[in-house]
Amino acid sequence: MERVRFDRVGVTEVSVVPVSRRDVTPNPFPREHLLRTVLQFVTVVRAMPGVTRIALVGSLATEKPHPKDADVLVVIPDDVDLVPLAISGRRLKGTAQERNCGADIFIANPAEKYRGRICHWRECRPSLRMSCDARHCGRRPHLHDDLDDVTLQVTLIRNPPIEVWPVIVRRCAVPRDVEELLLRPLASIL
Repeated sequence: MERVRFDRVGVTEVSVVPVSRRDVTPNPFPREHLLRTVLQFVTVVRAMPGVTRIALVGSLATEKPHPKDADVLVVIPDDVDLVPLAISGRRLKGTAQERNCGADIFIANPAEKYRGRICHWRECRPSLRMSCDARHCGRRPHLHDDLDDVTLQVTLIRNPPIEVWPVIVRRCAVPRDVEELLLRPLASIL
């Protein structure tokens, strides 16, 4: 980011100011970074009260060489406090952003009903942000129920490609890097 100083005549000085302390590094091969980040997320989230299942869905569960994000499905009862999950979700998203990637944490309940995604805002309450496109912004803190934009089919919730917790279930051809960087380390702690 450039900072420019003006006087009455024109530009007098141009200096470069860093945007942040952490560099955002473009990564032509983000899979390893995303998989290691998902491993950290699963390791923390599996111990949270109410979490009954965690699965890897989306492009990381395929051989796609340049996924844009990590998509994780978390199954929890409707009455579980989402604050701890939201904190871990923001950490997952922030770490993914270090490599110009994203992350989504999809929420479903044990009855296989899709509820929405974890909200990316730290502070979440009704009418806080006019730009929020959630159907019921803040009704359930940290649940972004933008069901008009994103929804998961019940078949995906019931049978995700790769379940990673409480047991590992492979329902697709698992990419080698997913096996080595995510499933093998998880198998050793299950």
